[in-house]
Amino acid sequence: MLTDDAEAATRNAGGAPLARPLLPDARMTRDAARFTAEFHASVIREVEQAVLGSPIVVIGMAWNAHVRNVLRAFTDAKLTFRYLEYGSYVSMWRARLAIKLWSGWPTFPQVFIRGVLFGGEDLTLAALADGSLRKTLDQA
Repeated sequence: MLTDDAEAATRNAGGAPLARPLLPDARMTRDAARFTAEFHASVIREVEQAVLGSPIVVIGMAWNAHVRNVLRAFTDAKLTFRYLEYGSYVSMWRARLAIKLWSGWPTFPQVFIRGVLFGGEDLTLAALADGSLRKTLDQA
């Protein structure tokens, strides 16, 4: 269930639902639709389980400074989080691609707060600085 703030964030200024463009299943062959549905499905199940089971989840990759910055910020703020790491610049790019396709977020880290995609480094650090991230966490 979304909080009022999260629900409002899913709508544009006129109140209409925001939607990112996705190719409809009706415009895919059955084989293409099956392939996309099964693309690294075990990784997506693992991510979904973590996102639904932990208040803060950071999905990232090794050697990435943006991921390190978010992990350090959460640690410095004494916030408990779950971190899932999928490879580095030289490994597991397909698993990370599956995560990006699933979430719609194009970069890492991907930060989820109470099951909702919060964003990446910039949005997360700004929300930590202005207190809105803690406010989101405190809303149960």
